[in-house]
Amino acid sequence: MKAVALTRYADIDHPESVFDTELPPPAAPKGRELLVNVKAVSVNQLDNRVRRPKDKVEAAPRVIGFDAAGEVVAVGPDATLFKPGDRVYYSGDPSRPGSHAEFQLVDERIVGHMPASLTFAQAAAHPMAALTAWELLFDRLRIDEAARGKTILIIGAAGGVGSMAVQLASKVAGLKVIATASRSESQAWVRDMGAHHTVDHFGDIAAQMAAQGHSHADYVLILSDTDRYYPVAAQVVAPQGAIGLAVEAQAPIDINLIWDKSVTLAWEMIYTRIDFGTADVARQHAILNEVARHLDPGLLIDTVTKSLTPINAANLRSAHKLMATGRVTGKIVLSGF
Repeated sequence: MKAVALTRYADIDHPESVFDTELPPPAAPKGRELLVNVKAVSVNQLDNRVRRPKDKVEAAPRVIGFDAAGEVVAVGPDATLFKPGDRVYYSGDPSRPGSHAEFQLVDERIVGHMPASLTFAQAAAHPMAALTAWELLFDRLRIDEAARGKTILIIGAAGGVGSMAVQLASKVAGLKVIATASRSESQAWVRDMGAHHTVDHFGDIAAQMAAQGHSHADYVLILSDTDRYYPVAAQVVAPQGAIGLAVEAQAPIDINLIWDKSVTLAWEMIYTRIDFGTADVARQHAILNEVARHLDPGLLIDTVTKSLTPINAANLRSAHKLMATGRVTGKIVLSGF
């Protein structure tokens, strides 16, 4: 089967950090596995973090990649949620071969039924972003009906996760959304996603919020550069409010900045359930199905801003370089081998 792989963790221009190859197809699915014919993938900041330079060489080509959409070819003997021919989307398992290959084995409990109204390319844009945003808002911060009308500040709102977080917060949770974006085009993008107000994250966020009549935000999401924006979040979060973080910190977090406000601090890592084999791992199947239920009638909208064909090393290299600029709005997708 065709695949894109790496053997060295190096700069994106290194010939062994991303290359086209031919690999044997996966074995027949076991247990609750699905064998999926991958039709489209999307790239995330996590792809660059996995590939970043380190002192390690793979003995055999390693296929990476997370988000995918495709068609089920075969199911394991214990699979009950899908059948051959079903169209699916998912964000995979970091401990297993990734999605940048024609065929992939994946546990059905982390797979959702693909939105019927979307193409494979459009569907591939959503799994990681939707799962991260949904889990952060509703599983970690426990936002519910009682929160409707409250205010949320979303820092890093124009990217893939941010685009979905703005939509879920505004259109599903009924929150007033203040979204950060630094350029006119990214500000227009987050407003299209459902943001009620925008502020420039390179300026004084607290002062800009105050000028718009918001002294505090009940919730704050940090989706970009935790080290830089955590002190700002601690400043603007309301007493007894909550801060949700989805990007690892490079330095220790100073919890003393929020103790007197009795603020909840919650981390979100999309692969926690998978990495630790938690009893509720099938929650991701349920979330993806719920997201599809909102995408099909158009309550949530497509976030693809760039589409490349085919899925190969040259296009993945271009996509990774674009992601590394930190100036991408929405999602970049690749389709077809």
